[in-house]
Amino acid sequence: MTQRTKRSIEVQGVTHGSVPIPMGARVGNLICSSGIAGKDPATDKVPDDPASQAHFAFQNMATLVANGGGTLADVVRVTVFIKDNSMREHVNKSWLELFPDPHDRPARHTQVIDLAGGMLVQLEIVAVVQ
Repeated sequence: MTQRTKRSIEVQGVTHGSVPIPMGARVGNLICSSGIAGKDPATDKVPDDPASQAHFAFQNMATLVANGGGTLADVVRVTVFIKDNSMREHVNKSWLELFPDPHDRPARHTQVIDLAGGMLVQLEIVAVVQ
């Protein structure tokens, strides 16, 4: 059996608090994330306003993929968790900023769940690095 090297990936300034998990991991050409919060990397805090949370979540996603050696073109699936349906407009705005071409977007699924810690949005991604 071949030994695979696992590599944790972080986004500087964004933590999972006291929970000892990385923001993501890369094995071979596959990147999978943990929950990507809409935290401001300058403060490691979740802003109060929904537009900022959506913006930071997608920016943190892009940083995670870059830190794993990939680009947004490598993202194949995004799962979006939102506190309530009012977040959809903010998510869609940030989504369109990062993925403007309707013929070149990753798959996406959005689910309404009860997020903790003041979070209004959280992302999970899968990327296949070329």
